Amino acid sequence: MSTTRPYSPGDRGPEPSGASGASEGGAPVVGASAGTAVPSEPSVASEGAHDPPGRQTRRLRLDGESGVVPLARDFTRQALYAWGWLPAASADLRAAAEDVLLVVSELVTNACLHAEGPDELFLARDNKVIRVEVSDRGSGQPAPRTPHRAGRPGGHGMFIVQRLCLDWGVVRTTGRSGKTVWAELGAPA
Repeated sequence: MSTTRPYSPGDRGPEPSGASGASEGGAPVVGASAGTAVPSEPSVASEGAHDPPGRQTRRLRLDGESGVVPLARDFTRQALYAWGWLPAASADLRAAAEDVLLVVSELVTNACLHAEGPDELFLARDNKVIRVEVSDRGSGQPAPRTPHRAGRPGGHGMFIVQRLCLDWGVVRTTGRSGKTVWAELGAPA
């Protein structure tokens, strides 16, 4: 259950917020000012256009937005609804969707705390894996704190990501500041 809401995300239908992740025609959307959703342009998000069969993608611009963690969670929740992960038919499926939402929260929060804020959230899914990418302009290198001390506050974000994900890493583009932190989680069976 989300710590910012008194209910589980699967307990109600898709939210009517601007972070819907899909327009009436099923096209992807990107965030605009104040978190509103607008139809994307093919160069920004290309769900279905260039993706291999079975792969779907969503992209949300976060640069300059306020409340980016809940915005990113809501956007991800809408993608999970569109992709059939929610509403979950079993406890295992619900746990898989909650893991994705938690990883998104941790990566976006880390970008807020350690990297001048996130620029973009990218989600991709195929039949086996969902990939979460958060881009930012920060120069730091995320890493789980070692040794992990469960009893102390803070510092658990990348430890959680490491424990929940199949794999994760950092990609840097030569000649550009910033990085993309990515994580992959297994699709529910």
